[in-house]
Amino acid sequence: MCRGLESLPITCLERAKELKALFGSLLQRSEHSLTGQAKKSDKQRLHEVNEPLKWKESFDNLLSSQNGLCVFRAFLVSEFSEENIAFYLACEDYRTSKPSKLATKAKKIYEEFVCSDAPREVNLDHATKEVTRENMMRPSQSCFDQARDKIYTLMEKDCYPRFLRSSAYLELTRETKTG
Repeated sequence: MCRGLESLPITCLERAKELKALFGSLLQRSEHSLTGQAKKSDKQRLHEVNEPLKWKESFDNLLSSQNGLCVFRAFLVSEFSEENIAFYLACEDYRTSKPSKLATKAKKIYEEFVCSDAPREVNLDHATKEVTRENMMRPSQSCFDQARDKIYTLMEKDCYPRFLRSSAYLELTRETKTG
């Protein structure tokens, strides 16, 4: 197993592996529940069946879906760029942190993702790294905003289109459409 897969949370890996079977199973069940006698749980299943199609509508739709995020994260692991989503999620968590925790969390994020010898260094230009380094002197909830926005844009413009063309995603949507 490659080192990248080991760093992915096991629940996310398991979830990504199960999604194909899950959506396939839901598709078969949803055909029987379209008779007007649909229960609430059947309606929820039908919504879940169409979930992969929603991911194509926007990058935000993909990131706001637990299943989508897991599948996208597994895709990034396969592309050796999982640090991007890990950094983005760490920044999102950081923004909602209590002020008393900001300095500790900022240091951890900076050392893991931003500094030049970081173990999971994200691809940031020198100017953005410098702004982020300066922000570290007085950590606030916005000190990673510029770096987070750069990585978000990188994923949206580069990784997300490749994800939408990936065989895993295309197979999920093909199963969804053919039901």
